[in-house]
Amino acid sequence: MHDTGTVNQPAPAPDQEELRTEQHEDGGSRHARRFGLPIATCLVMGNIIGGGIFLLPASVAPFGTISLVAFAVLTAGAIALALVFGRLARRDPRTGGPYVYARAAFGDFAGFLAAWSYWATAWVSNAALAVAAVGYLDVLIPVGDHKWTACLAALVLQWLPALANFAGTRYVGAVQVVATVLKFVPLLLVAIGGLFFFDSANLGPFQASDDSPAGAISASAAILLFSYLGVESAAVSAGEVRDPRRNVGRATILGTLGAALVYLLGTLAVFGTVAHDKLVGSTAPFSDAVNVMFGGSWGGTAVAIAAVVSILGALNGWTLLSAQTPYAAAKDGLFPEVFGKKRRGVPTVGVLVTVVLASLLTVYNYFAGSSGVFESLVLITTFTATVPYLLATAAQIYFLVSGQGERVNRAALVRDGVLAAIASGFSMWLVAGSGYAAVYQGVLFLFAGVLVYAWRAARKERTATH
Repeated sequence: MHDTGTVNQPAPAPDQEELRTEQHEDGGSRHARRFGLPIATCLVMGNIIGGGIFLLPASVAPFGTISLVAFAVLTAGAIALALVFGRLARRDPRTGGPYVYARAAFGDFAGFLAAWSYWATAWVSNAALAVAAVGYLDVLIPVGDHKWTACLAALVLQWLPALANFAGTRYVGAVQVVATVLKFVPLLLVAIGGLFFFDSANLGPFQASDDSPAGAISASAAILLFSYLGVESAAVSAGEVRDPRRNVGRATILGTLGAALVYLLGTLAVFGTVAHDKLVGSTAPFSDAVNVMFGGSWGGTAVAIAAVVSILGALNGWTLLSAQTPYAAAKDGLFPEVFGKKRRGVPTVGVLVTVVLASLLTVYNYFAGSSGVFESLVLITTFTATVPYLLATAAQIYFLVSGQGERVNRAALVRDGVLAAIASGFSMWLVAGSGYAAVYQGVLFLFAGVLVYAWRAARKERTATH
């Protein structure tokens, strides 16, 4: 590995022995199993599609069907980002994803910022997902009447996926496949079945707001931007993926395309089955669509079940990812050593610390009367999530422009350069869409990480000189 302060001397690509050691660590346990292409694809799809899809059609309805144009633009950007991650993972298929790429290109400090930002995004988002799931669970079981029952439900929803992670990667993969299948059944029912009940009269105006076309696309995109967070899932867990040089890229593309197809078809089907004026004020657009398709009022229950399953699947995947980046950073001495230990193929300390922090934030949200603080923290994650994206795409541009033969396929230089430029623009758009307050507070959070880095770097240096 390169010296901490040497930015212009990037770390060499890992040799086969290093990769073999990491990828097969704890591989002898019957509870540890590396993911094949299907499970890796489910991990990507499951992490991209959480609970937000069940509200998206109503969220963008006020802008009109022009929001579908924003969907298309975002999909193109997400696929470009997915392709870049696939190319980077082919060069360096180790656990850590954006952290590994940023560190290889720009040194320890950039790598640490990627790891710190990604980890914070994961555990704060886990708390937000669990709190959101309680709203859907309340349709099935009355848990929202009292703060303590709602809080307990949110904690249970966080700890169940954590227990699956503690059991080993074999069980993480099984839960992810089951959750992905169960949540896609009702989503595809609406996305495909809704097309048979499609009525163009329900679409409403192409542009329903007073904004210019460009303004309407940007405004609706600001709501949709974070629907595609999670495209990096397979790259972050590359060390647990079988034949990562081949399968990480494929899983990333297939998972992103699958999620995009569900998003687009689902939104279009809801637009065409629910009258526009009703959709604008809807709090359960997929429930309304099911009621139109089949009559009755059981749609709310069906969608609530699908939403809870969807969020549990997302929590299962994000809990694993939240531990993978600190694991990779700990292996390089940038996070405490305890984060670098695995049991049954899973960095259990990282999982435990993540779920404890998310649980504390959840309790704080329910009992401190601090919903504004909680929402601000969640908004910060929309900025911190893009920091690793920007660093990873910048690393790809660095590898391409510097002309490093072992990192660049010269025959595909133009193609990879265009993809990297699009992915970088997409990442910048994500930053802009998070808003001034999120960027301001997110930068302060990053500066707090600088102090942590200073402490770890000093300890690493002192250990090296003694």
